[in-house]
Order: sequence, then C-alpha cells, then structure tokens
Amino acid sequence: MAFRPEKVSELKQIIHNHLMKMDIHGKIREVLSETLRDDQGTAHQMLSEADFLHALQRRGIIDDVMKDLPLLQAAPIHMENGSPPKFIPHLTNEENIRPTKTNIDPSRRHLYLQVLGGKAFLEHLQEPEPLPGQVCSTFKLFLHFRNQRFHSKPVPCACDPDLQEGFLFQIHIDGTGEGGKMADATNMLSICDPVHLVLIKTDTAGETALVSSYFLDWRTVLSSPSGKTCLAVELMGVGSESKLPAGLLTISLELYPPLTDTLSADIISTQQSLERQRTAEKERIFLVYAKQWWREFLEIRTSNQSKMVKIFAQDENGINRPVCSYVHILRAGRLLESPRRAARFVSLLAHEKAPMVGGGEKHEQWCTLLAFLCQGKGDCEDHSTLLCSLLLGFGLDAYVCVGTKAKGIPHTWVLTRGTDGSITFWESLTAHRYLHQAIDPDAPPLAPHPKPSYPYRTVGCVFNHQSFLANCQPSDAVELCVFDLQNQSRWKAMSEEALKSVCDSGSTTSLPPLPPLSSSSLDAAAVSNQLELEMRI
Repeated sequence: MAFRPEKVSELKQIIHNHLMKMDIHGKIREVLSETLRDDQGTAHQMLSEADFLHALQRRGIIDDVMKDLPLLQAAPIHMENGSPPKFIPHLTNEENIRPTKTNIDPSRRHLYLQVLGGKAFLEHLQEPEPLPGQVCSTFKLFLHFRNQRFHSKPVPCACDPDLQEGFLFQIHIDGTGEGGKMADATNMLSICDPVHLVLIKTDTAGETALVSSYFLDWRTVLSSPSGKTCLAVELMGVGSESKLPAGLLTISLELYPPLTDTLSADIISTQQSLERQRTAEKERIFLVYAKQWWREFLEIRTSNQSKMVKIFAQDENGINRPVCSYVHILRAGRLLESPRRAARFVSLLAHEKAPMVGGGEKHEQWCTLLAFLCQGKGDCEDHSTLLCSLLLGFGLDAYVCVGTKAKGIPHTWVLTRGTDGSITFWESLTAHRYLHQAIDPDAPPLAPHPKPSYPYRTVGCVFNHQSFLANCQPSDAVELCVFDLQNQSRWKAMSEEALKSVCDSGSTTSLPPLPPLSSSSLDAAAVSNQLELEMRI
C-alpha cells in the first residue's frame, strides 16, 4: 500500500482525534482494573496480553472504535494491487540495535541498506563453531552516512560471518529551507557523500581491532528500474595490509519510495569520473604547491631539514592526506559540558600504536575519526586531532603540535592560545594541562629560568583545520620557542586558500565525512548500582 503524501497527516489526525474523543485511554484503564479484580481469586496466574485483548473485545471497546471511526468520510486510501501495507525492518540511531518495523514516511527519500552476509574472511577459516553460551570473538559493523550513525549486533567471527542486518538512512537535501523536500534523482546524483563502513573485531578478552574501513558509493542504485540493486563489496585490510582483501560483504541497496525516473548507468559513471578527476586535479595542484613551500622553508635555514614538519599522513587505508584534513570543528552539544570534560573524554580512549607484523620502526597510521571512535583506541595522533577538533568546537584557538618528547620520541599534543597571549599545552593521552613560559635566550646569564613542567622537547609545526605553520626559529626547543604564530619570521605559514581547496568540507570526494558524537547507551546510575551489588556479593 502506498499512501498519497497529502493524505498521510490527515489520516493520522482523524484517528488521533477520534481516539481522544472516545477517551480510549480511560476505557482501557477501566477494563484493565475490572479484569484484574475478576482474576484476583485465581492464584499464581498472570494476566496475558491475549486475555486482556479478549476482555476488550468482550466489552465491545474494539467494535466501538472501528464502528465510529470516520474513515468513510475521509479520502480513500490508495492501494496498489490490493497488497498489504509495506513495512521494512529498521534500526534506530546508533545504540538501538534491535530491528523493529516501521512505516516509511512517503514524503521523504530513504536509502535502505541491507547486509546479506559475509564471505571469505579467510583469517577465520579455522575458527571453531562456538557452543551455545560460549564466549567467542565477534564482528560488529558500524555505518555512517550524512550525520546518521548505526551499528549491527555482534556476530561470531567466522569465514562466512552471519552479518545480516538492515539500516535505514534518510537522504536529505543540503541548503536552507530544503531539508524537508523530497530528493529526486538529480539531487541524489550530486550527493557524493559515501556510506562509511567500519568493521571491528572484538576478541574474548574484550580487545578491539580494526578489520576494515570502506567507503561505499551508493549511487549505483539510481540506475536500477526497480529501485533496488545488490552488490558484493570487497573489504580491504588496514595499515600495512591495506592492499590485501579482508573479506566480502553482500549488500542490497533500495530506495524508498522508488524513483519514477531513473538515471542511466552512463550518467552515473560519468558523474563519478568527473568527481575523481576534479579531486585528483586539486590534490595534484596542492602537492606542487607543498613541494615549492617546502623548498622555500629549507632555504630559510639549513637546520630546518631536521625539524618535525609533517604535511601529509597516511590513514588506515594507506591513503596520504594533508594533516589539516584530520581536524574539524566538532561540536559536542550537551554530551560534553566543557573543554576540560572533552580532554577527559579523549584521554579515556585507550592509547595503542598501530599494530604491525615483525619488528622495526612503528607503522604510523592516522585513523579517520569514525574508525578511531568505533575501536575506542588509537595512537597519540588520533587523540590529538580529536581533542583539537573538540576544543575548536568550544571556540578555542586550538592547534595540534608535532614534535618530540624525552629521548627524541615523536609525539603530538594540542596547544591553545588565550586572548591575553598565554599558551596552554593539552596532553591528549592524560588530559593534563601545562602553561608554557618561554625562556629568553638573550637574558642575563644569572637570570632565573623556570623549569618546564611539560614533557615536550621540540616542536616542528602546528596545524588545525585551516592553518599550517612550520617553526622556522633558530631552535625548535619548546622552552625557547615563541608561539607568536602571526610573526612570519618565526613561523612559516601555508596558504589558507591552498589548504581549503583540499581540506575544507566538501572540497574533494576523497575526504571522509565527519561523523557526529552519539550519547552512551549505558544508564550510568543503573550500571553503578549493579556494580555495587556485585562488589558486595
């Protein structure tokens, strides 16, 4: 059955007004109290739902509702082929992982993504079949599309994992006053935001590991005459295994309501090709600019060659991206009350370097924000970029610092500049804060020098979502550094226009979309009480 959009709200209002007029809630309470009084003499017998419905029917409540419901005076409901109403399984946002049935609002366009199972996860070929009640390693799939986050229920790890779940995304149009409009084929073709899929493995000890991070271009469904298509998605590994397949997912895509006028496959492939070419051209131009900027930086002082100036970093898929693209303005709303709460939240995410097979130097990997949040752990770079994004969301002038700490170990942390010129360092791994006091190298020899309380030794560059500045002072020691970022003799800045061309939201299709923060699914008071009871036992 398909409701005509203009009749949906009218039908709902008719039913609501009729039930309120009948005082249906009062009648139900009366029947319930009478039924309970009648059944008090029966010992150890629970009132079932079927018994209560029978009581309603016996007293004529249901007949009265249906007899007096003024549907005949309302406009008739359009039905196609006499079929019953169409319902689809739906997962509500982020934390509710139990599928329910919902009727889709026909005035909005939706994308129904259904995972039909996994294949060829060869790393788990020898995984034994788990016994009922046995703790085993599990897979969980996380998804993000246009500010909507979902996750599947955990399933046991296997060569062919039983990942079968449905997710309903709303496709909304960007632009003021257009959020409520129905997206047509042309509008949806211009939406280049992918569906970000992140697969996480949790072992029997509760340790998480990132299995794959994949960006799905869903627009192939726009060429399907039936509004539905099925495809096999090859998930690749992460880090040093990013060129090796991790497994396959069979995914079905369906549009609700279906398109009346579909697009040809050639138009979709041409649009995708143009987007890739435009992105590649922007990235090529920025790379040429970055090389020229680096040459000019080395000409300032020969010692600049040894400073920790990092312009590009690899993500979990082995793709080189400008470091500024890892920072965004991230507003936490009421989830985090203050910048110090944000620092505490980031420090609670576990610190773990990217794993690698064999010895040698550590494999550097800057995770995308969704992958970092889903696995709940990452390296210092992941913590620093997240903390900087949150502090920017609170309106602070925040930057990520790249440098070293004791014994020359590479490290990143965050600095904020106050309106009075004060500089505060934020350690993202511990939530500690340090006030920076620069030492004047030209001061008299007997002048007292404050001993630094922070663990940082050198700083090579600082950056945020729209600025990148390299330290061109004679010494890169933190205690001697002057953080006057507008002084071009101390800090060499990149062009903000050049950075915006490849790092600004929507500038290139290669940038992962920024996921929103979601509230916890745990009831803190209930968990606290349960923990207290267990400790007493």
